[in-house]
Amino acid sequence: MRIIRYLKDNKKQLAAVTKENEVADLPFNDFMSLISKAREDNKTSFDIIKQLTAGTEKQPLEGLHLTTPIDAPEVWASGVTYKKSREARNYEATQGKLDRETFYDKVYDAVRPEIFLKSTSARTVGPNDPVYLRSDSNWQIPEPELGLVIDKDGNVLGYTVGNDMSCRDIEGENPLYLPQAKVWKNSCSIGPAIVLAETIADPYEFLIICRIYRDEELVFYGDAQVNQLKRTLDELVHYLVLDNEIFDGTVLLTGTCVVPPNEFTLAENDRIEIEIPGIGVLKNPVVQSKEVRHAAKG
Repeated sequence: MRIIRYLKDNKKQLAAVTKENEVADLPFNDFMSLISKAREDNKTSFDIIKQLTAGTEKQPLEGLHLTTPIDAPEVWASGVTYKKSREARNYEATQGKLDRETFYDKVYDAVRPEIFLKSTSARTVGPNDPVYLRSDSNWQIPEPELGLVIDKDGNVLGYTVGNDMSCRDIEGENPLYLPQAKVWKNSCSIGPAIVLAETIADPYEFLIICRIYRDEELVFYGDAQVNQLKRTLDELVHYLVLDNEIFDGTVLLTGTCVVPPNEFTLAENDRIEIEIPGIGVLKNPVVQSKEVRHAAKG
């Protein structure tokens, strides 16, 4: 069962999507209200949805103006959780020489994973919203990732699609520049839906697909299965909540195994599509930041 939000009378409407892509509105303000109702009634969220939508009027999914499926108070991200990610980070850190062991090798093999704060609700965009290119970077890529929607105790409530936009040149220049390489305006998107965790038998079977279009031509395609993760999902959640205050509805991105070629960088007007079958396709146009535009005009 997938949960979306869409604009209805200029307000965000929570809704459930059936296998036939029919949409039934839910009487809740947000995703966590659905979870609270299920816990209050000692039922699963899926059962609550079936109960509330039985016999109700439905509409087609196509044509709705989708928003982020949840206003995640924080989005956290995990790094170097796949071998492909370690290889890419090593390429950046050694300027392509790959002639030595780096701190990325160490964190890949370490007990403690890399986890960092990626975004907040106000900074996170949803389906069809633009993601921005940072003005002081010349090497930028999307990072397609499986996102875990968790509560304050670290229970996984659902799964979503995430895009952790990244500046490879800034991160490679110095590891202390990680916040600048990862966090700027419109550098994180999630959506288009949340699939309830209770309806997924094995999240490691999810397939992550990334497509990048330029002038409507496919210029990059890549895919990978979540079972290529070096770490377990439970392990990542454990380290996030350890001695930390986490809020209901937090999203944890679990790292990427789909990386464009080293010579590739995003350009303005590209279109990124990240798909996880069973969850949906997260589409975002690419826009150059206003700082670069102002400099060009000057």
